[in-house]
Amino acid sequence: MDLDTLLSYEWGVMAPEFIILGVATLLSLLDLFMGKEKDRKLLAWIGIVGIVAAIGFTVALIGNDVTSILFDTFRLDSFSIAFKLILLVGAGLVLLLAMSYEPTDEIQYRGEFYYLFLTALLGAMMMTSSSDLITLFVGLELLSISSYVLAGIRKRNKLSNESAMKYVINGTISTAIFLFGVSYVYGLTGTTNLREIFAAFTNINDGQLIYLMAIALFMIVVGLSFKIAAAPFHMWAPDVYQGAPTPVTAFLSVVSKTAGFVIILRIIVTMFIQAPSGDEEAPYLLFHLQDYLAFLAGATMIIGNTIALRQRNIKRLMAYSSIAHAGYLLVAFVTYSYFMMDAIWFYLVAYLFMNLGFFAILQVITQKSGSEDISQFAGLYKRSPVTAVALGVFILSLAGIPGTAGFIGKLKIFIGAFMTSPSHYVLASVMIATTVVSYFYYFGILTQMFFRPAADDSKIKLPVNVLVVIVIAVLGTIGFGIFPGVAFEFIQQFGNFGDFLK
Repeated sequence: MDLDTLLSYEWGVMAPEFIILGVATLLSLLDLFMGKEKDRKLLAWIGIVGIVAAIGFTVALIGNDVTSILFDTFRLDSFSIAFKLILLVGAGLVLLLAMSYEPTDEIQYRGEFYYLFLTALLGAMMMTSSSDLITLFVGLELLSISSYVLAGIRKRNKLSNESAMKYVINGTISTAIFLFGVSYVYGLTGTTNLREIFAAFTNINDGQLIYLMAIALFMIVVGLSFKIAAAPFHMWAPDVYQGAPTPVTAFLSVVSKTAGFVIILRIIVTMFIQAPSGDEEAPYLLFHLQDYLAFLAGATMIIGNTIALRQRNIKRLMAYSSIAHAGYLLVAFVTYSYFMMDAIWFYLVAYLFMNLGFFAILQVITQKSGSEDISQFAGLYKRSPVTAVALGVFILSLAGIPGTAGFIGKLKIFIGAFMTSPSHYVLASVMIATTVVSYFYYFGILTQMFFRPAADDSKIKLPVNVLVVIVIAVLGTIGFGIFPGVAFEFIQQFGNFGDFLK
């Protein structure tokens, strides 16, 4: 590739990625030359400034025509912009949390946390704009490897070491399965470009090749199910959530999960949406296997919510809650309704605010008490009424109570289950039943907060940066719950989400 060709590309479409890459590089250099006694919170502030700048450039790209550079390996479209905003906002809030995180066992390498965090964010952002299997995989591994290190960054903590080990082992297995499926795709089409694969799959008519295509889809779904912690490939999540530092747990539950659904939509929808099945009644492979995907979604909702009932450790409880929410999101994907993309995007936005707000308060309480048992929330209303009310808002949203963003997100997915023919009555029924089950463990936390006496009557003081996260999360949770049209009007500015098929 000559210099003229390089200069001919519209590099401005990669401005958000370049900013995050530049800031991560700057932080690594600053950390190298800063004395050991220097406070590393400066690095966090620089990281936050970089993320805000990246958000600004991303917003500026709204309304641009679909742009493809680097031989269609990087693609800017409405899909990538919409999901980058979720990733960047979520990452910024997690960095604010990380600034005040002070575990009992000191993190020896605090500086590394900030730029490893940004490299993980960069990998997720690359996945949203990748139009090629190779760049998708590079982004996925950049996110995964950084996350493995972040999960075990408390190297003197046994739980943290265990979580990192389990995360690495399960992540490696899922990557191997995913690549096995991708190898079949490449063998069938001879290309790694998503749009070329889409065109090649539509022209396959041979029964044996369709069978291989189904195997490829199965392996890819299994590999990616590990990434989003969908049952029965979810067993790593509770241990990793419990052992990882709280800001990392928040990152995995929001940013990493968003990235998981990004790659599912980018790969499966783009490549397999019109892949033939050889069956006249269900002519497309993705719809032919819809019952199996529905079983995956149903099992994820049932297992996540039922096992959460028996959890005493609040981070393990939130892990199973996260698994259940992955099941709700899979319902939107399985039904493939007209507004599937809108429903998934809005739900992830709602989940971002309610989950990060919950983890912000969780971090303060567990640091003060030194315990992650659910009993530490006892008497919270008397110790800090404002904090208790804010946490109550997040819990009600997670449970899907009207007036919150979580309710609108679930309602949108639920309605989508009836927008297709035939309608998915069983899946919608499972969604309702498991949501009711979730009330027991969510309201169990509310019972502790408002009706149980506190073992410690000392007041809870929220650090300023944590307070900022909570305020933003409350405004987002209530605001999008009462005025969801604001979010959906914002989505419409992007035009057609389906332009990633163009």
